[in-house]
Amino acid sequence: MSTEIFRDAWGIPHLRAGSARELARAQGRVTARDRAWQLEVERHRTQGSSAAFLGTEALAWDLFARRARLDDTSRRCFTALERRDPETADWVRAYVDGVNEGLARTEAPEFARVGLAPGRWEPWTPLGVWLATHILFAGFPAKLWREQVVRHLGADAVQLFATDGPGTSGSNGWLVGGERTTTGEAVIAGDPHRFIEDPGVYQQIHLSCPEFDVVGLAVPGVPGIAHFGHTGTVAWAITNAMADYQDLYRERLRRTGAGVEALGPDGLWHRAARHTETVEVAGEEPVEVEVIETERGPVIAGGPEGLDDGTPLALSLRYPPRVTDDLGFSALLPLLRARRVADVDHAFDLWAEPVNVVQAADTGGGLLHRVAGRVPLRSDANRTHLVPAWEPGHDWQGWHETPRAGLTDGIAVMANQRGPAAPLGVEFAPPHRADRITALLAEKDHWSPADMPAIHMDTRLASAEPLLDHLEALDGLTPEAAALRDTLLRWDRHMDADSTDAALYAAVRGAVVRHLAAHPAFAALTSPPAYPEVFLPWLALVPRIGFALEHLLRAEELYGIDRAETVRTAVEEVAAVGNPPATWGDTHRLFAWRALTGTPDEGPGLSGDHDCVLCTSAVPGWTDISARGPAARYVWDLARREDSLWVVPFGASGVPGSAHHRDQLPLWLRGDLVPVVTDWRQLKKETDV
Repeated sequence: MSTEIFRDAWGIPHLRAGSARELARAQGRVTARDRAWQLEVERHRTQGSSAAFLGTEALAWDLFARRARLDDTSRRCFTALERRDPETADWVRAYVDGVNEGLARTEAPEFARVGLAPGRWEPWTPLGVWLATHILFAGFPAKLWREQVVRHLGADAVQLFATDGPGTSGSNGWLVGGERTTTGEAVIAGDPHRFIEDPGVYQQIHLSCPEFDVVGLAVPGVPGIAHFGHTGTVAWAITNAMADYQDLYRERLRRTGAGVEALGPDGLWHRAARHTETVEVAGEEPVEVEVIETERGPVIAGGPEGLDDGTPLALSLRYPPRVTDDLGFSALLPLLRARRVADVDHAFDLWAEPVNVVQAADTGGGLLHRVAGRVPLRSDANRTHLVPAWEPGHDWQGWHETPRAGLTDGIAVMANQRGPAAPLGVEFAPPHRADRITALLAEKDHWSPADMPAIHMDTRLASAEPLLDHLEALDGLTPEAAALRDTLLRWDRHMDADSTDAALYAAVRGAVVRHLAAHPAFAALTSPPAYPEVFLPWLALVPRIGFALEHLLRAEELYGIDRAETVRTAVEEVAAVGNPPATWGDTHRLFAWRALTGTPDEGPGLSGDHDCVLCTSAVPGWTDISARGPAARYVWDLARREDSLWVVPFGASGVPGSAHHRDQLPLWLRGDLVPVVTDWRQLKKETDV
């Protein structure tokens, strides 16, 4: 059987081949055809070489990628995969062959604009793309923030600022059992929240061969369908489990005539691996970076001389793939071959990185709700803050068993909250999104796949309550401020793009955040140590206060800050402006990152906010624009796969000017979804390869 490529009305590729290997090669080739520039940017990011054509804005990432040894880890993991699972290694090689074939014939205009020719993908490059995409998912830089908070405000302050990272959007997912659906079969729906990029971080695709027939959302640069898939008889989806599985160690390093040594927990100095690398930077002089690795892991900040500001500190990062030489790629083929929930369950036993909550259902009534991935067993101190490498008691002692959960009233909801993964994490998303989805699902006894977009697009903001409570308690306001307060107290709490009340609330919220951040009580948190630039989003005070505002406003006492007076000042300030934004969508606009310039591209106005189910994350007090949000939406129907639905923010093609580059954007904005097509007779054949 020859390999065939079809397209549906939205330009989504449907591939059919005689074997899994031939299909992987076709997937790589089609992805390179549709996403050549995106693939090359990702390859350079894994290698830490993107600044060579993107300039200084990409340098911070490149330095981190070099020091964290992302490319070397990917090589090691692929070498181990060849030994442990040669079938999957060969399948990955076939995908890479297809990528190289597609890149050799690309006409993507971005290459000419920066004078770059496509490079060659190595067999381990897909593993590098996966690792680079997810290395920050567990949010280990949050430990740097906690260290600062404890040092300046005390241990009790950590919980006041607890959020799930520098931009609190996560992902939504919900599983509705057959007893709660109109079809009698399960429905799985949700939306992964990530930085919005153009082209998108997910690729709609259909892969078919004699072994399997799967539709789903692929990660460009990685073979198969890992996160969201439907085989016809079983479907699965994931969200970030918010587990803590990466450790930061304080290191004592010294230079010797032979190189660098690190003090170990045995009280002895041990030789550390050391070499230097050169990072090319477009339009600037090359930057030399010293790469050091101790027995704990790569040194990602500081060195024998300390940080750049002279602070005597070096930090090493210990992360599971560097320890185990395993990124979990052995799960990918079994997922494609899955026929029942038990098959998905067994596949996710092989999952490694990142740690996810998984939901799955099959046409036989099987249901699955579990955590998948590798979380090390170690001391509580490792999980919460930096630990000294020279003291015993901070090594890893095996791996956690991954928890499982069931359904309640026929449903299971995952939204990065403290759910089944609670024993594995430290900080989780606020419960608002999960609670709201649960409440919405309780409003009807039976749900159809077509009902689900209404949940995707819900904009109620439960986290507004603490600020509104403070507003209600105010008296003695000027007439203008009193009128503003009364307007907000009548507000329906929905962050709709056409809402003037939502715009007023956001303006008052932003003013409160800025005034709190300017208070002397928090002054010590405005100047963190000279950590690498890539970690600074986790250390910025204004976003931290913005995302933790409800905790700060509800605390019994807040370091002597008069919060009532702060809210009073904010509402008077906004009322005095006299001409606030007409609607929330006027300032809450979509900014999609484009790799060619490295800067966001302003888009249309958005509904939603960071604690809404429609999680379009602004940064209160800093900006109303949204760089994060639903990177896709999906509805998997187990009764009839062809009744499933999906959409991405832009389109199937990453080629500027293509008819399918941005054709799904209007649907994404409205909350509409594209039908999933699986009938080959409805597709247009593109070519044989």
